[in-house]
This record gives sequence, C-alpha cells and structure tokens, in this order.
Amino acid sequence: MQAPSRQAPSRQAPSRQAPSWTTGGPLGDIDRAYDNAGAIPDAKAYPPRWSEAASAFRARLVEEGRARLGLPYGTGPRHAYDLFLPEGAPAGLAVFVHGGYWKAFDRSVWSHLAAGPLAHGFAVALPSYTLCPEARIAGITSEIAAFLDRASAEVAGPVHLSGHSAGGHLVTRMLCADVALACAGRIARVVSISGVHDLRPLLGTQMNEILHLDSDEARAESPVLQAPRPGARLIAVAGGDELPEFRRQNLLLPTVWHGLGAETEAWEIAGTQHFSVIEGLSDPGSALTRVLVGS
Repeated sequence: MQAPSRQAPSRQAPSRQAPSWTTGGPLGDIDRAYDNAGAIPDAKAYPPRWSEAASAFRARLVEEGRARLGLPYGTGPRHAYDLFLPEGAPAGLAVFVHGGYWKAFDRSVWSHLAAGPLAHGFAVALPSYTLCPEARIAGITSEIAAFLDRASAEVAGPVHLSGHSAGGHLVTRMLCADVALACAGRIARVVSISGVHDLRPLLGTQMNEILHLDSDEARAESPVLQAPRPGARLIAVAGGDELPEFRRQNLLLPTVWHGLGAETEAWEIAGTQHFSVIEGLSDPGSALTRVLVGS
C-alpha cells in the first residue's frame, strides 16, 4: 500500500487583519488630547455663528407663540431653561444639554438645535446650569436632574435626552442608577454626542484648575464606572474626524454598558468634527435628529 502523500506546510505569512482600535501609541500630551478648539482650524468662527442662528430661531418661535423662555427649575441665577413647543400636542419631550467642558456657554447659544426634534412633534427643552469653578461637576449633575424633573412635568409622553461633549456626560449620568430622578421611568433614549464618559483622564489636564476634580469625584461622576438603569437605551455618536480621545470615549460607554444589560449603539458621522457634529440637530431630516426622536 502506498503511503499517503503529505503536503508541505505553507510558508506564506498569515494575513493581518485590520485592528478594531488603535491609538498609535500611549497617550502623550493630555491637554492636546482633549483640546478640541486647537484641533479645528476655524474653531473661533463657530460660537458667533451658533449664537446668531440661535437668536434668529428664538425670535421666530416667540413671534409664533411657541417659546417659553427663562423657566426656572431652581433658585440659582443659571437655574433656568427654554421650552419650545411644536404645532399641536407634543409627542414627548426632547432635551439638549450643552457642552463647554462644564465651564462655558449657556442655553442661549444652542436654541436652533431644537429645530430638528421640534419638526417631528417633540417639545424641546434646553437648560443652563452653574459652571465650574462656581460648581463642582457632581453639583451640575444634580442640577440637570432637577431640571429634567421640572421640565418633564410640563410635557407628557416619553423623554428623549441629548447632550454634547460635557453635555453628553451629563445626559448619560441621567441613565446611571445612582442618580435620583423622579422621571427616570419616562426616559426612552439618550443620545450622547461626543460625550466624555470617563472623567479620570481629565485629572491631569490644565482645565482641572477650573474643574477642581479629584480622584474620588472623577470616579463617582464617570458613567463608565456606574451601573445603567434597567432598560437603559444609549446611542453614542461622534464625528469621524474628532480627536482620538473622543472617538475612544464614544466607544467606551456603549461597550461597557452593553455588558451590564443596556441596549447600546456607537457610531460616527463621517466628515464631521467636534463642533460640526451637532449641527444635524437643526435639520429635521438628518440622521442625528432621526435617531434622537426614534424615527
């Protein structure tokens, strides 16, 4: 009987697969890693443009009798929100919480971002909150919870939350089981746009001279280190051209919370960076608006 022939082992090198995540090396300059304005060539042009669009939007809604401005949710000078109403009975309440690293801006800069969900029949609320260093981040979390309980009492139906950058952190904190929130059961979805979900890297930044984060607060206020509420629905969105740290933060929370029972998604909008990624909320037909309203 002839012995079976043996094939010589292949000497071809195994094919390399594309990595699912790479940073190109350890994190170096932490300030540069979180400096969005420094990474966007025309960064200074955005806030004036936002403010102009927001002012024109408010004026139009006031003229139409569909704006309730400066509604209080507390006793502090920045404890107020604007509420914009759709034509007809609201389908629910959509919320936008602004960013600025917990230390800049107020609700007046972002009114035009209500246009998208408003066109889908949602009432839209935008709050101001006390900024660092006058407040600690833990205190701002409590302010947003107070705002949500107050605003949700004004509008029936499901509550859909969105927030940008530091605002993304604040709305994901509303999904954490450790936050006392009377309206928690009404939160149908949260869209974190370029959210900061792990605060520990910020301990080493120069901005921490204003934030005053310590290790205990950074851990307690990091959604990635907290348990989500039962039934939590999280969609994390970032710009495809954002800094690597924001793309990483965008992947981080959905990955962790999925393992804890939450329903999560993470995706990027190609061709957008940290400032342009939110502009879809002003467009009723954009993917960002559609995912917020659930259409």
